[in-house]
Amino acid sequence: MEENWLLIVAALLGVGVGVAGVWAFLHSERSQRSVPLSAAPPQVHDDVAEVLAALTATSVLLGPDEEVLRVSADAYAKGVVRNGRIPSSDVSRLVAAVRNGGSTQRETVAISRSALSSSDRLVFDVIVAPLSGGRVLVLAEDTTAARRLEEVRRDFVANVSHELKTPVGALSLLAETIADAAEDPQTVRRFSAQMQTEATRLSLLVGDIIDLSRLQAPDTETALVELSIDDVIAEAVDRVRVQAGHRGSTIAVGAGSGQRVYGDHALLVTALRNLLDNGLRYSPEGSPVRVGVRSREGFVEIAVVDQGVGIAASDLERVFERFYRVDPARSRDTGGTGLGLSIVKHVAARHGGDVRLWSAPGRGSTFTLRIPEVESTGSPRADEHDEEVA
Repeated sequence: MEENWLLIVAALLGVGVGVAGVWAFLHSERSQRSVPLSAAPPQVHDDVAEVLAALTATSVLLGPDEEVLRVSADAYAKGVVRNGRIPSSDVSRLVAAVRNGGSTQRETVAISRSALSSSDRLVFDVIVAPLSGGRVLVLAEDTTAARRLEEVRRDFVANVSHELKTPVGALSLLAETIADAAEDPQTVRRFSAQMQTEATRLSLLVGDIIDLSRLQAPDTETALVELSIDDVIAEAVDRVRVQAGHRGSTIAVGAGSGQRVYGDHALLVTALRNLLDNGLRYSPEGSPVRVGVRSREGFVEIAVVDQGVGIAASDLERVFERFYRVDPARSRDTGGTGLGLSIVKHVAARHGGDVRLWSAPGRGSTFTLRIPEVESTGSPRADEHDEEVA
């Protein structure tokens, strides 16, 4: 009988513990749900969120305690917000000025994209404006690309001015010399020949500047039509044949490839002529320049191979820059403008292709112009029987 009472008491104690546990759980749930409104995170109304989403600038909505309430998708990628906070001391200073003065603040600010490196910096035009409820709106317009473009334009104008001074100044001096030596026919003939050389250089430079300006104009469209790459090569070779003859050099072209591309005939001829001209200028007199064509991975590749001085590895990435010369003295001696390879790069880009370079000092260079190929129908692809570069 006593044992039965003990079992009943133990059962009642178990039920009591269970009821107490359930009551404690329910009380905890009610406590968590009854957090004061002041401690709840501020809400962003749907209309405000829609307005922020429609903005083109990077946007950040801050709460009264500098907490981030809403950000645009690119805010983290551009480094404007990091770890839920604004890392830039300049932007934080503008926010503090807005809170203290109540007026909108504007400033140009450079912000590091990553906390690991301060070298990768973006430039923003920042506007910080006060809103109701102690909130602050930060708008950051990324102007990095526009500023870089403006720097490139300034450099281009400065480089053009510098490059034009040389032939123009030379022509002026030669003209004065000829005027002073009018009674000396031999002197007149010698300096007249130099004037012709400088006039030719000036003409080439102006022509290249015009070509490059047209290629870089954002509103200029290139009309692409189906054409034969063999015709392009033949015309480009014909344009440098006289120059090659003067140097005692030959241009060896592989057998007709039959490949066709969508392109602008005049632009492609200009690009290939510049590559041939470059190969002739930087190769010893009498050395050959070879041209080979093949199809590969949907592109027609036109390779121009020379046996020139070659290019050091440190210069390979820069040879396509405007007015960049590996050897400035040699380039001026041979009449180069420093724009030819830059034109080639832009022509390739206009056609959806690229230009590649292999070179080594003393071993020559190979420039490969790659243009998308017209897909053939009913015949095997040319890359199934590639012709190796001559």
